[in-house]
Amino acid sequence: MENDVILRDVIKSDLPVLFEQQQDSDATRMAAFPARDNDTFMAHWTKILDDKAVEKKTILFDGQVAGNIVSFEQSGQPLVGFWIGKAFWGKGIATKALSKFLEHIKVRPLYAFVAKHNVASKRVLEKCGFTICGEKPEEFVLKLSAGDGTEGQQQVTCRPHSATVSPRRWASTPARPGLTVR
Repeated sequence: MENDVILRDVIKSDLPVLFEQQQDSDATRMAAFPARDNDTFMAHWTKILDDKAVEKKTILFDGQVAGNIVSFEQSGQPLVGFWIGKAFWGKGIATKALSKFLEHIKVRPLYAFVAKHNVASKRVLEKCGFTICGEKPEEFVLKLSAGDGTEGQQQVTCRPHSATVSPRRWASTPARPGLTVR
């Protein structure tokens, strides 16, 4: 179906595309996080693929790998993160993907971190019910609460908007392959 956003399990053959997406200089600037070299990237994703506690999906748009979306726990906090390749920005893909992902990720509260200058990623999260609950020098902390009206629903519908979609970025922590939205 044209212009359809589909989530499916991440497979190893997705990794070269995801690697190239995170190499884009505009994307890394938006993410406020440097790109990984190929070996580091592949090692990181191998750990993620092997970690059954991390929910990870490839985002497909018109049959092409458009990015990825993940949920994981870091320091006892459930988090969500997503990344859209630059070629797919401005199409509403992140909002649709996050909405579909939240249908399956029922844990609340759910948190996300976003770089302050990444206005579009912040807006995607807000359209899907997240609200700012904290702030760090370089990023906002957003939270999707149990009382946001989405609990018990079969589908989470994010509010439409006209803003362009910017790249999404996650970063690993030294302790485990935890990810945070940047």
